[in-house]
Amino acid sequence: MSGATGAGGATGGLAGGPGGTAQQPYGGQTPPPPPSAPPAGGFSQPTTYAKGQPTPPRGTRVPGAPGAPGGPGGQPRRPGPPPSGGGTGRTRKARLRVTKADPWSVMKVSFLLSLALGVIIIVAAAVLWMTLDGLGVFSSLNGTLKDVTGSGSDSSGAFDLMSYIGFGKVMLFTTLIALVDIVLMTALATLAAFIYNSAAGFTGGIELTLAEED
Repeated sequence: MSGATGAGGATGGLAGGPGGTAQQPYGGQTPPPPPSAPPAGGFSQPTTYAKGQPTPPRGTRVPGAPGAPGGPGGQPRRPGPPPSGGGTGRTRKARLRVTKADPWSVMKVSFLLSLALGVIIIVAAAVLWMTLDGLGVFSSLNGTLKDVTGSGSDSSGAFDLMSYIGFGKVMLFTTLIALVDIVLMTALATLAAFIYNSAAGFTGGIELTLAEED
């Protein structure tokens, strides 16, 4: 009976029961601690690494964690949509409205445009007159009119075409036309800007669609 009692006491001491004083090593070695459960968020705990050992990026998912893909509470990651093939660029469009035209800027632009148009008219008239005169058109017309309107050998009362379409008179007349064109175009464009601003206040202005390719 005493031997059985001693064996039970020894067994209780090894098992860490109430009769033992301290837990004995298991087979001469300390048993490994139980694995700790992964965190609820699914992120790895801070770990100390040896020098020179690469460390994973911060916030790395732990395989098998509740929130990780493929884990108990996670869902498998779905593949993203395939990229648009062909290498063709997209066309971006923007809808804009012209709600106001500055009358001062419209007047300046219209004045410069009408001035350029007036210079073009003067130069074109001069070139046309010199071309026709070089081809002899005016001299032949003048001779024909003199023969028709002259009375026999007396050509004093004959019609002289060059007195009406001479180079100086043609240039003077063309310059007057160019000046009137400059004044009228500038005034009408400025008035049109005021009218457009009034109309845009009621209708919202002209809508434009602009496109830009990537």
